[in-house]
Amino acid sequence: MTADRYMTIEEVVALPDLGEVAISDDGAKVAFVRRTADWDANEFRSHVWIHDAERCETYQLTRDEAESSSPRWAPGSDRIAYLSPVGSGDDRKQQIHVHEHGQGQGVQVSHAPDGVASFAWTPDGQGFLFASAVPEDEGLKKRKETYGDFEYVDEEYRRHCLYRLDLRAGLERTQASAALPRDVREPERKDEEGPREDPDAERLTDGERLHVVAFDVSPDGRQVALLAWPTPNLEDLDNARLHLLDVAAREVRDLGVEKPGWATPRFSPDGRHLCYTRYVNERRWFNNQALEVMDLESGETRQPLAHVDECTFPERWTQKGVLAWWQNGISTVHALVGPTGEVEELLAEAGRPVFACSITPDGEHIAYTQASATEPFEVYLDGRRVTSEHEAYARHKTSRKEVVRWRSLDGTEIEGVLSVPPDLDRSRRHPLLVVVHGGPTGTSLAVPTDSRLYPIEQFVEKGFVVLEPNYRGSAGYGESFRKLNYRDLGTGDYADVISGVDALVERGLADPERVGVMGWSQGGYISAFCTTYSDRFRAVSVGAGISDWMTYYVNTDIHPFTRMYLGGTPWDDPEVYRKTSPITYVRSARTPTLIQHGDRDHRVPVPNAYELYQGLRDVGVETRLVIFKEMRHGPDKPGLCRAIMKQNLGWFCHHILGESLEGFDLRPEA
Repeated sequence: MTADRYMTIEEVVALPDLGEVAISDDGAKVAFVRRTADWDANEFRSHVWIHDAERCETYQLTRDEAESSSPRWAPGSDRIAYLSPVGSGDDRKQQIHVHEHGQGQGVQVSHAPDGVASFAWTPDGQGFLFASAVPEDEGLKKRKETYGDFEYVDEEYRRHCLYRLDLRAGLERTQASAALPRDVREPERKDEEGPREDPDAERLTDGERLHVVAFDVSPDGRQVALLAWPTPNLEDLDNARLHLLDVAAREVRDLGVEKPGWATPRFSPDGRHLCYTRYVNERRWFNNQALEVMDLESGETRQPLAHVDECTFPERWTQKGVLAWWQNGISTVHALVGPTGEVEELLAEAGRPVFACSITPDGEHIAYTQASATEPFEVYLDGRRVTSEHEAYARHKTSRKEVVRWRSLDGTEIEGVLSVPPDLDRSRRHPLLVVVHGGPTGTSLAVPTDSRLYPIEQFVEKGFVVLEPNYRGSAGYGESFRKLNYRDLGTGDYADVISGVDALVERGLADPERVGVMGWSQGGYISAFCTTYSDRFRAVSVGAGISDWMTYYVNTDIHPFTRMYLGGTPWDDPEVYRKTSPITYVRSARTPTLIQHGDRDHRVPVPNAYELYQGLRDVGVETRLVIFKEMRHGPDKPGLCRAIMKQNLGWFCHHILGESLEGFDLRPEA
């Protein structure tokens, strides 16, 4: 078939996403999660797929509306477990299911009333450890019945506890329940006599002190390493501690690790050592997290990757060493760290990011997802591609990705990804759009159709060139680069964006009179800053963006973020909050601005959108505000992605290319 046209927005939204790769212990099978769009139900569906290397076949394991995620192979077996929701409506809870080889469908084995947050097989393959919320106490239930539902903020928590579940008991309960009428099945009973916890699970930690975030079980099953917060409140993310649980004694002891990072701890094959991440320097989110190894007997620690100027994360401890990974610009590095500190790079090809890595216990086989500038993310096993998502691209024209570099206003080198048509005419200037990633520690990668928010392929088809800058603060360029926007949010970010525009203008590629900018989350904040701080753009789109740091700080669910990047609270330093807030400069605004926001966004609460909208209206700037009902920090339905992309396409084509804005409201024709 001739590639004579670009993909439509609908085709881009429908492109599958691949992730959560898990390799069996013998390396013969790879499980992965493939997410696709169900347009009729307006839902994204995630399902587990299997690649069988011996049979050279790839097939779908789970189907229909029973979505699935988190595939886990049983140790030394081709039995696989995964999470899938059970129930209906608001009562749908994730439960562990097990699928036997040759079995028609998976069987539910956990019956946790509040669902399973995460799980792992026990080393003998005969059960599971899982994290689930502590049951709601009877007093709280009665209070709701008496007074209605309310909450004492930052006082009432339901922490995640660790449970142990016997596989056989879980299977037997499901089988016995299936033989009974629906109204008397024990896991579904709603009366007070029904189980408040999974009746077959044994709680290993209490719900009074520790909120279990991540865990790993020792090879002999006697100990569990816990990464835990004092409460589920994101304020306590920076009070995380590493603990060791003695399963038999039910005793938990703090390992004394100061400033542990966010990675899941991993036991060595002999159970004598533990690896994890630990913050270097201050405990700010832009600081490096270093891979650290602890001798559990002596307490001695070492950091074998201290020479790497990036966050280094452990993935699994094999017989050959720790598989670790870190970002290197728009690429990634995956390496085995041996017992004496030697480093063997396994996957480190420039311009080819690798994620979702899974390796066998002996370190001999490895599976992962990988992409390049010309191919989307695919699943690979030992270097061989086992999926075929690239075939959808072969039927269409696609933009070409180029890596460009320039100097910011203070001399800092900035890197970005430029999307251009395959037949770009470099002898003339083109309208330019800037798409700013979120984070700020995100990274724009040189891979095809990486956005479900902004229609980059359709922009290129319309004649635009599209720049995605990895501005200061982006991951992959070292700690000093990530710290550059400390107390300089907005102004420093703007300098990186506008210097990129200037660089493309100087190279004769971009038309300085036809430039637009857009972004989501932190990218939306930078776009909001561009619309009030600058008159260089013809059109702006602000997606889930911050307009006023004070408004953001007191409303968000992640207060530490603001304090860490601005250096304090608004009561400590009101001037830095004023200087870095887009709304401060609203009287200078003159650029037509589209604002898109979800009304249930807790990360960047919707008052930010209303504040910017009203400010722009009051000073006479053309602005449109679109509030997406029931949407959180980003779209989770195909229809919402489609609407957001279509609105952005129409907005920029109207204001920069002069096309009609008719149909912008997306009302179907009569």
